[in-house]
Amino acid sequence: MNFENFLAKRFLKGADGVGLSKPFIRISIISVALSLAIMIIAIAIITGFKSEIKSKVVGFGSHVQITNYDSNQSFEGQPIPSDLACIKDVKRIDGIAHIQVFGTKAGIIKTDTDIQGIVLKGIAKDFNWSFFQQNLVEGEVFSIDDSVTTNSTIMSKTLAGLLKLKVGDSYDMFFVQEPTRFRRFIVSGIYDTKMVEFDKMFVLCDLKHIQKLNGWKANQVTGYEILVDDLDKVVDLAIEVDDIVGFVFLDDDSRLKVQSIVDKYPNIFDWLGLQDINAAVLIILMLLVAGINMISGLLIIILERTGTIGLLKALGSSNESIQKIFLIQSSYIMIKGLIIGTILGIAICLVQKHFGIAKLDEEFYFLSVVPINLNFVHVIVLNAMAFLVGIAMLVLPSMVVSRISPDKTLKFD
Repeated sequence: MNFENFLAKRFLKGADGVGLSKPFIRISIISVALSLAIMIIAIAIITGFKSEIKSKVVGFGSHVQITNYDSNQSFEGQPIPSDLACIKDVKRIDGIAHIQVFGTKAGIIKTDTDIQGIVLKGIAKDFNWSFFQQNLVEGEVFSIDDSVTTNSTIMSKTLAGLLKLKVGDSYDMFFVQEPTRFRRFIVSGIYDTKMVEFDKMFVLCDLKHIQKLNGWKANQVTGYEILVDDLDKVVDLAIEVDDIVGFVFLDDDSRLKVQSIVDKYPNIFDWLGLQDINAAVLIILMLLVAGINMISGLLIIILERTGTIGLLKALGSSNESIQKIFLIQSSYIMIKGLIIGTILGIAICLVQKHFGIAKLDEEFYFLSVVPINLNFVHVIVLNAMAFLVGIAMLVLPSMVVSRISPDKTLKFD
């Protein structure tokens, strides 16, 4: 143990006993602990919130879509072949998890008491049901047979509530076209994602209904939905997909359009991006609060030890050596605060994750409880950042020891 480390520990033990510095040390520890706990909780909530919202948006629209370039922004798009040769090359792209076909058509549901406009989404046998199975609250998802067209559908709890429908009920859906057509469907399952904007919109059915209503051939669909392994790479993967299919011309000389989920719903992803700014502002504020309290505590400790500092200088200690003593002492205080803050932050996150104590208004936040995404990499990074920033902020005030003169602090009888 070197000289500076030895004295730092001795000073710290002395401060734990009596003196003016004792309450300031405790305040500094509490400040660091609370600041770190708040940062851990905030990052866990923000990343959890972003993850939940992104997964729900992707569940309705996939990560990347391939459609006809001539299609407008409505749900009545021009068809493309479901057996495009270039899709085999897309499947070979590293990071592509699954590809499925789909079709969409605008419709109106009419019951005995209500009318509601919706988007009928047709799916095929290759559809990945995992998202809707996770959010299914009643009934079951329907199976699709290539040879038989099923009239089963699944809709949201929100939509079923508006139309007063339950599992097993039949209802009529009308389609505005020449001539006006309708289909009678059955509710086989009800899901609830809490995303009211999407829940009120989509009803899932057999793709063959969309093909018959639009007069399409059996190999014609609205487009392809692509699921990827990593949402953070979706934009780059969309560019890779576009490099393959972007120059493919169909029989009618139309081209294919590739659109990522980020491009399709820019408002949602821009809003989620603002959460990163909120997190950064919160972290900066918490670091400042902890740093200011540490600076106050350090100055009190130095002022209380002016006699000791004068004696050390009289015995030949340099300013740098004495400064190091107080920085080491401050680091011990900070580490103690970081340990307490880490335990407190993780404990609160785990309680919320498993018991869902903090609730949310589903209408505004699309979630019923505050989500938690506790990533221990984030915890380690926050600890390291808090420690380094704290020590950096303490370097300047620790230089006050250079202004303490031995002849003014030492008293002789």
